[in-house]
Amino acid sequence: MAETVRAAVQIAPRKIEVREFPRPRIGPDDGLLRVEANGVCGSDVETYRGHLGSMLQDEPRPFVPGHEPLGIVEEVGERAAARWGVQPGDRVAVEIVVPCHACRRCLSGAYQFCPRIRHGHGMTPVDEAPSLWGGLAEHMYLAPGTILHRVDNTLPVEVAALFNPLGAGVRWACHLGGAGLGDTVLVLGAGQRGLACVIAARAAGAGTIIVTGLESDAHKLALAREFGADHTIVAGAGADIVERVRELTSGAMADVVLELTPMAAEPVADALLAARPGGRVVLAGLKGSRDIPVRTDVIVNRGLTVVGAFSVDNRAYAEAIGLIEARRHPLEKLHTHSFGLDDTVLALETLGGEVPGEDAVHVSVHPNG
Repeated sequence: MAETVRAAVQIAPRKIEVREFPRPRIGPDDGLLRVEANGVCGSDVETYRGHLGSMLQDEPRPFVPGHEPLGIVEEVGERAAARWGVQPGDRVAVEIVVPCHACRRCLSGAYQFCPRIRHGHGMTPVDEAPSLWGGLAEHMYLAPGTILHRVDNTLPVEVAALFNPLGAGVRWACHLGGAGLGDTVLVLGAGQRGLACVIAARAAGAGTIIVTGLESDAHKLALAREFGADHTIVAGAGADIVERVRELTSGAMADVVLELTPMAAEPVADALLAARPGGRVVLAGLKGSRDIPVRTDVIVNRGLTVVGAFSVDNRAYAEAIGLIEARRHPLEKLHTHSFGLDDTVLALETLGGEVPGEDAVHVSVHPNG
């Protein structure tokens, strides 16, 4: 058994290096995960670039990235095994935050906003023992409050690793957006989570699904149609998204609008204008803390419900894993690139569209090969 663990560590914007850390010692209440794969999120790309995250500002605190870890339970304490319902050899998906499980927010189900959160996967500095908090490592520490989900061991690892983006699709489209039978759903943004929203909305019985993307997203828009989108719109180059939605819906507009674009301001205005009176708009695209102009009169005069979508919750993870395990969708088509730990930077830059000739949708890092 190796006494050290290799992990990718971000130390500055656009600077990641592989370091070795002592293998954590496991007691009765915690565990150790052998990471099979960690999905790369668009927020990982923006953090790598220095656009998101606070740990690299002012006094930088290096950290192990990776908040979508999937792996095999390698060690688990007796009390932890009973609490999580797992044994060594079980495959699990790991949620991002480690909440207290006792405060009012945790007990009401809003545990993502627990005021006592001290640790989270992919967001805790390495100076917090035992350092291995992120999924871009050969092994990741499982603290006592970690939330785990069992995943079928027989699924291809690349498909199982889609649990987080598909969880976002389920929560954003269905739980927050309320997409249901016969609804018209507009998805602004054709990234992996936009495609996951298409899958979730179609599974919920949506009547018409419209997806937008850039000219460079042609391969993603093709996947959107394959997964159930009825119409795709290429944004930019003079395209009027709102007018196109009006044409496609014969003036009825969209019941549910999901705004998922990173760093862009114009799609927020499009989202409000493309929603029908009384419709719902879910805002999930991060904008790097910039001020985004919003015409509040549109919200008021149309009686819109506007919802902020933060992360994924327990119910959405569970339902997404159920969709994956049902094997009804060709989810393997979403996964385009796999990388080893030493190629973490290449993985981030590939998803970020910085590698010529590579059309990435879902990218994962496999720290153990």
